Amino acid sequence: MNMESIMVHSEQFVEGVGRRKSASARVRISPRSQADESVMYVNERELGEYFDSSALQTTAYAPLRVAGSDNVFFVTVQVRGGGTTGHAEAIQLGLARALEAYDSELRRALKDNGYLSRDPRVKERKKPGLRKARKHPEWSKR
Repeated sequence: MNMESIMVHSEQFVEGVGRRKSASARVRISPRSQADESVMYVNERELGEYFDSSALQTTAYAPLRVAGSDNVFFVTVQVRGGGTTGHAEAIQLGLARALEAYDSELRRALKDNGYLSRDPRVKERKKPGLRKARKHPEWSKR
């Protein structure tokens, strides 16, 4: 399924943006019609095709399960930057924010599961004279 047919599908949508480390995901949800085969597309590919690991698929899909909206919404995601774990967690936050914007009554359930919190941890920068952020060369007395 190409992106044009996906975008034509949803004239009315709600958008949420999620970020994790250096990954950024723009998530759009729209009410699902029965004609749709799959529920979630990430960068024009189905969720199972995009994430090889079932753990990452579960992470990205979790807010829909908590909201009880497994087959209610059609989800399209554009994600950039970072790695696969960052992508999955950015999608999770963006999806939770979009669900909250769609129905504010879902806020309590999403917040209780920690899906509305941005994880601020990022990689620490390398400092001069060190091998990595904190790793230093071995010290020798002589």
